[in-house]
Amino acid sequence: MSAGTVVVGYVPGPRGQAALLHGIEECRRRGSRLVVVNTSRGDALVDERFLQGAELRSLEDELAVSGVEAELRRPMRGRDVAEELADVVEETGAELLVIGLRRRSAVGKLLMGSAAQRILLDVPCPILAVKAPPR
Repeated sequence: MSAGTVVVGYVPGPRGQAALLHGIEECRRRGSRLVVVNTSRGDALVDERFLQGAELRSLEDELAVSGVEAELRRPMRGRDVAEELADVVEETGAELLVIGLRRRSAVGKLLMGSAAQRILLDVPCPILAVKAPPR
């Protein structure tokens, strides 16, 4: 029986992969199940953050061999990512949300991305924000 749920906000690329790896590790450490959320606000056919084709199959394969109970959710309701994540966190009673952050320039470091800021303000559980390793 799982102790709880860890939710990962996933986007393709290094920051999404960093969030996923940290989420899987947290699930192993906690004995929790994993819910990965990859959402599209608009037309999934032109949204490069929405997984399709080989990228989708690769993520599904990675989850299958992760060693943790995992579920992939792909809502396409036209809603903001912060709203989607907050809803999944509330619905699952998540004990942790893991998100990946983009690396920023010196000026960009003064201001956090608007999506990340909304997530930090709207999501009612602890949040682990990770960055991809430097290239």
